[in-house]
Amino acid sequence: MSNKLIVSASPHIRDCATTSTIMRDVLIALAPAMIAATLIFGFRAILMTAVCVLACIVFEYATERVLGRENTISDLSAAVTGVILSFNLPVQLPIWMAVVGCFFAIVIVKQLFGGIGNNFANPAIAARIFLLLSFSQPMTSWLAVENGKAVEGVFGATPLAQIAAGETANLPSLMEMFLGTRGGCMGETCALALIIGGIYLIWRKVITITIPLSFIGGVFVLSLLFGVDPMYQVLGGGLMIGAFFMATDYTTSPITEKGKIIFGLGCALITMVIRVFGSYPEGVSYSILLMNIVTPHINRMVRNKAFGGVQQ
Repeated sequence: MSNKLIVSASPHIRDCATTSTIMRDVLIALAPAMIAATLIFGFRAILMTAVCVLACIVFEYATERVLGRENTISDLSAAVTGVILSFNLPVQLPIWMAVVGCFFAIVIVKQLFGGIGNNFANPAIAARIFLLLSFSQPMTSWLAVENGKAVEGVFGATPLAQIAAGETANLPSLMEMFLGTRGGCMGETCALALIIGGIYLIWRKVITITIPLSFIGGVFVLSLLFGVDPMYQVLGGGLMIGAFFMATDYTTSPITEKGKIIFGLGCALITMVIRVFGSYPEGVSYSILLMNIVTPHINRMVRNKAFGGVQQ
């Protein structure tokens, strides 16, 4: 046995996980929500998702060719962005608008900031907000769902919009909220499918439970404090997909467990302030985007002390 002391740069602990294997697990975790969206909204859900995935891959490949960067489409991160963005869109949104959102997510938010690992915000969230501000009417028109199926050409309000307007008499039941047979973005309605996907990611150790638990738990507790029904706030809107699939993005969320708790609770607070006091009935995307921006400050505030060192 050699007695040499080997000194090397960190990290010193490695495993076999790569970007592509992590993104593959995320795609697997999103599959139940894709199945639910297809059952509720029909073939259009598959078409929307396929277009967004293809557009994100094409934009990533083209941008990297123009900028002279290494081709990274094989790491599946662009495909994940396409799926998550499509899940955050109304199913009947014009296809060209979805493609514009893909361009904004990949080219503007991701590639122009240096590519994967350098973006300041989750690309899918930033693109959704961009589309919402640019095409507010199509982005807030939801197909009505009756008997578990979307009704073509018939539009209705989401449960959160009904609650905000004081129209609580015709709210879907909690079981309908849980199974996703309600109005909303095509991939956010089925809480059951998203929870299954989230549990898979936790089991595979792709994410920890810290951010989802603090985010969802924070919304539940704040709902009680604000005097609104906590179950509808937890099951409504994009809380489940946001907590499991968007707030947990490696690049834009804190590193330490303490930081993740602060991040999740901050998302919960902003979400509920917007939902209860704002003019817009949903606040998940805005809350995650705002907390993405302050993530570097959270990391500096709660960074771990080096062994034998002094906290700076």
